[in-house]
Amino acid sequence: MDEEHVVELPHSLEDALITVLPPTAYYIPDFITPAEEAFLLDKVNSVPLPRWTHLTHRRLQTWPSTLSTANTLLAAPLPAWLTEPIFQRFRDIGVFAGSPHGAPNHCLVNEYMPGQGIMPHEDGAAYYPVVATVSLGSPTVLDIYGKREVGEVEKRPRYRVLQERRSLLVTSGEMYKDFLHGIKEVLVDEGLREEGIANWTLLGDREEFAGGKFKRSTRVSLTFRDVLKVKSLGAGLRFLEKR
Repeated sequence: MDEEHVVELPHSLEDALITVLPPTAYYIPDFITPAEEAFLLDKVNSVPLPRWTHLTHRRLQTWPSTLSTANTLLAAPLPAWLTEPIFQRFRDIGVFAGSPHGAPNHCLVNEYMPGQGIMPHEDGAAYYPVVATVSLGSPTVLDIYGKREVGEVEKRPRYRVLQERRSLLVTSGEMYKDFLHGIKEVLVDEGLREEGIANWTLLGDREEFAGGKFKRSTRVSLTFRDVLKVKSLGAGLRFLEKR
């Protein structure tokens, strides 16, 4: 328990609505405490090395496992260090209230070193259209683009969302289905002011960004989703026994 910091959640997600964006996105600063952030970072960094998948511009962990080629998840619980107290807070404000399983069953842990990012992309049809991302270690700017022809990306983002460390960003509905999101490969995020940041009025500490820019440090994101198709290991074994 972090006795010096108490998480104060909004009464509902609607109190955290980013009104500048198309429906629907929500932003909650200080969703976890500094002590909880430190605990999560320690857990992320203490997993066995084979748990990490190394990509060109970042590395990641997939919990409980990667999806099959048919976008199916093998049923398994997420580790306790990823679920509590985060899942209880999801329940308190109804983040996944409408999803098939009532809670996330999948989490991607992405690590971004300064200067690393991710190309504009969408989460896709394998998941219930709600994604909840908790940011650890460093702020970053998420760029949001409109969809164009297949393979084409708009040159400039339509919107920018500033994700503070320890914050929660939830996207759903039109924002989930009709837009792409990405993170630029820069060392310094600039242009940070009310007219350029969609969630500026919802930030926990606007003074930190009063100079209009910040230098990135290592950031870890926890991206929680509910995979629609889930297969139990027992069902697979029963199929094999019948052959």
